[in-house]
Amino acid sequence: MRIVFAGSPEIAVPSLEALIAEQIASGEIKVVGVLTNPDSRKGRKGPLEPTEVGAAATRLQDMLREKSLQSFLILKPEKLDASVRDQIANLKPDILVSFAYGKIFGPKFLSLFPKGGINIHPSLLPKYRGATPIPAAILNRDRETGITIQTLALQMDSGDILIQDHIELSGRETTESLSRWAAQRGAELLPPVLRGIAEGTIQSTPQDEAKATYCSIISKEDGWISWSASALEIDAKIRAYTPWPLCATKHAGQVLYILEAFPLCNPDTCTTRFFSKQEPPGTVLGIDKKAGILIQTGKGLLVVQRLQYATKKALDWVNFLNGAKQFIGSKLE
Repeated sequence: MRIVFAGSPEIAVPSLEALIAEQIASGEIKVVGVLTNPDSRKGRKGPLEPTEVGAAATRLQDMLREKSLQSFLILKPEKLDASVRDQIANLKPDILVSFAYGKIFGPKFLSLFPKGGINIHPSLLPKYRGATPIPAAILNRDRETGITIQTLALQMDSGDILIQDHIELSGRETTESLSRWAAQRGAELLPPVLRGIAEGTIQSTPQDEAKATYCSIISKEDGWISWSASALEIDAKIRAYTPWPLCATKHAGQVLYILEAFPLCNPDTCTTRFFSKQEPPGTVLGIDKKAGILIQTGKGLLVVQRLQYATKKALDWVNFLNGAKQFIGSKLE
């Protein structure tokens, strides 16, 4: 089966690696093209750098050549226009495999693949269709999430479900840690799904449109903390926005990132457990010597363990307080 793989960020790299491993092992799967976003600058004056998938594709090309195996074409188009479609058609692909590519596939593009396309999506579809399903599950404090391999359809993330896997959530996951799980699990599920498609043995299940929910694109501004929210909500936000855009507040006019924290206890009781009077949300109340810095929220206390001024390095709470003598008792904006 001749495959074009489309992906851009790090989460998609293990799936591409799994396809190349299958190609080397059996030859039944053959990657003929890799489609990824164009190279971009890291910073205003930095050099152009490939996407994580682009970098991995170059490395995998070299590995195939070292083994005297036929390599694949890497494409980094701005748009999936007629010239790109011609290049893809010349590869004579059978199927498109997509994981977080970042562009919509139109009907003309999908028509190039006789066996259609499949997409790896890190949620339990039809829940959380869209670009940010992992942060959405954390923000909503879900008890479980998962990963879905679906057929590609013209409507976003609406294709038939080929396989799903669930993971129970402990409430301490971050987008970074949950993305690592999704990356690895997607790579494990992909080869058997492709074999099932080739053999005609895999069954598909239509999604229940009545249960479809959607998640929106995240912006840097979403990371600002509202201290009037509950400790549970702020904790979920910090975890959902790690590693990007991170959660920020302001202290003495400086941007301060809250990198690691947790709600101390039941938000209905934990304020009175430590202090007889509830201070305004955002007040830095003091410390718990075994845990960290205690900050009043709209409902409950947040224990901060790791933080960072925007212009300085990240520090654990003890070392941070050594350099911020006036922090206790202050009010965060």
